[in-house]
Amino acid sequence: MSEHVEWSDTEAPAPSAIAAVTPADAADAARLVAYGLQPKLQPARDQDYTELLRRYREDPAFARLADAVATGLGLIVLEVSPRAGMAVTAAEDSVFAVRMGDYARRTTADSGDRFLHGLAHLAVAALAFPRPEDLADDGYIGRVTVNGVDAFVRQACRRLEERAEEQGENTDPATDAPGLEAAWRIWARRSATGATKDARRPASSTTGIVAKALAFLTDSGFLQRTGDEGGGTYRTTARYQLQVRDMAGTAAMAELIELGVVPVTDGTASLLPAEDTDDLELVADAGLPFHS
Repeated sequence: MSEHVEWSDTEAPAPSAIAAVTPADAADAARLVAYGLQPKLQPARDQDYTELLRRYREDPAFARLADAVATGLGLIVLEVSPRAGMAVTAAEDSVFAVRMGDYARRTTADSGDRFLHGLAHLAVAALAFPRPEDLADDGYIGRVTVNGVDAFVRQACRRLEERAEEQGENTDPATDAPGLEAAWRIWARRSATGATKDARRPASSTTGIVAKALAFLTDSGFLQRTGDEGGGTYRTTARYQLQVRDMAGTAAMAELIELGVVPVTDGTASLLPAEDTDDLELVADAGLPFHS
């Protein structure tokens, strides 16, 4: 008898624990994740979204359930707050992951250009948040332009080329291994604007590649377009700050920042000659905000 009572005491809580999560709860959690997958949707403009965010913050059980739904979809929850909503990013094996190759093919048939598109995204992130304190400050808003990003990359290209010459390295890729050519060398040789009969910006030009990157980030809710100056001006959103925080420790991001191309004193980037820093080499496709 005593064994029967012991078993009952041990197992009794299990049904009530299971009953605590209802189908309605699961539906609410899934709806919150669905809102998170609509990056342009602002919580303040949707009462249901706002209520689900409040529930997430105040109900630990619901928060765990929503996190589990996100995890099951291959999503990583970066932050859940009124300012960012439910900010999520896709893990490498997620159906929502954006592949660099797929992204590049939307603009060009040249598979080699995937490195240029990746470099453009890397440069936007580095220029938008050039200092660690910019990423740490929730109130910081970064601003970039198409022409400014292109100028930033070209300055980095010049710096890297100078180092290669100083070290006596061959600046041309091996003829039998063109894929080994570093992205910065391809960028430096590519026309910034190109030329078309109707004065449009060719998609294969470097400013065209940057414009594509900025348009993609805008469509994804990471940037907001604010004007046409400099080929197009943009400001960062809370979601983009969280995304860049997530990739800030990657090798390529660190190397681009440490080149010293963007000396910063007050949060405003300037393209000034860089000071000497430790020898670095930009690793193509290392830690880019896309999955290979």
